[in-house]
Amino acid sequence: MHYRSTDAGALIAARYAVAGVDLTAGASASDGVEINGAWIDRQGFLSLKIVIVFRAVLDESETLKIAANAQDATAANGTGAADFGTAYASTTVATGGAGGSTETGVVEMDLDLTAADRYVRVQLTPDLSRANTDTAEISAVYLLAGADVEPVSASVI
Repeated sequence: MHYRSTDAGALIAARYAVAGVDLTAGASASDGVEINGAWIDRQGFLSLKIVIVFRAVLDESETLKIAANAQDATAANGTGAADFGTAYASTTVATGGAGGSTETGVVEMDLDLTAADRYVRVQLTPDLSRANTDTAEISAVYLLAGADVEPVSASVI
């Protein structure tokens, strides 16, 4: 069956990646530490968009940077994990406004899965520039497309 652009949602499947990671600038347990996303089974899909959302409370001119990369593996537990695709280089995604501000935004990574192993995940590293004051929350979801069976709601999810 052919789907029109108004049916685009029927061609995309969402999966959990990372939820609500709280960061405090300068905290060794969170700031500048790589976060591993959940492994997902991408079988039957040829394309992946990783959507990273953030909310940051930043002092004036202070920043939030995010770096991210994808990994693939041969098993759901990460056996044989290796980086693949083009990484999202550490980039300033938010800067505090005059007097400090709350900033929100989205970072997107598009990946071609045709050469990827069956299981994939994201790894992301947020970095706040001001020690001990700035905070942020980071979450991510996976959007799979290019399914062998459409609509994806009819396929095994």
